[in-house]
Amino acid sequence: MNLIWTVLIVVSVGFAFLSGADGAERVTLGVMKGAADAVTFAFGLIGILAFWSGMLRVAEEAGITRLIGRLLSPVIAKLFPDVPKDHPANASIIMALTANLLGLGNAATPLGLKAMEDLARLNPTPGVASNAMCTFLALTTSSLTLIPGTVIAVRAAAGSDQPGAIIGTTIAATLISTAVAVAADRWFRRTRGRVP
Repeated sequence: MNLIWTVLIVVSVGFAFLSGADGAERVTLGVMKGAADAVTFAFGLIGILAFWSGMLRVAEEAGITRLIGRLLSPVIAKLFPDVPKDHPANASIIMALTANLLGLGNAATPLGLKAMEDLARLNPTPGVASNAMCTFLALTTSSLTLIPGTVIAVRAAAGSDQPGAIIGTTIAATLISTAVAVAADRWFRRTRGRVP
C-alpha cells in the first residue's frame, strides 16, 4: 500500500510540473483547499455523531436497547446454536447488532470486537474462525440498518437538503444484504460442515 501511495504522489507531482508554469501552484492550492475542506467536513460530523451517540445512550437508559435485545434473543439463539444461552457472548452480539440496527457504526465497532473476543473463548480451534465467529462477521458486515445515523450525519455535513431521504432505501438494501449473508452462512454450514 505504501508503494501505491508513493507512486501516486510521485506521478501527481510529476504531471503538475509538466503541465506548465502554474501546475505546481495549482497542485499546492488544491492540496491546501482539500485539507481545509476535510477539516470543515470533520467538524461538521462531530456534532451530528455526538447527537446520535447521545441518542444511543438515551435509548440505553430508556431500556430501548434492552427491548431490542429481548426481541433479538430468539433470533440470536437460532443463528448462534454453538453459543450457550448464558454465555456473555450473547449479550455482546446483541449489543453490537443493536448498534448496527441504529446505524451507529462507531459504537458498533468496539462492541463487535468485544463479541469476537467472547466468541474466541468458545472457539475449540484457536487461530481458525469458528462457525459462530463467521456468522457474526457476516451479520455485522451486511448489517441490517433501521436508522443510518452515520450516513445521515455525512449527508448533513455535506450540505444535503434532505439528509434522511436515504432511510427507506437503506432499510431495503441492508435487509437484502443481511438475508443474503445469512443464506450464504447457512449454505456453507450445510455443504461444508463449517464456514470457510
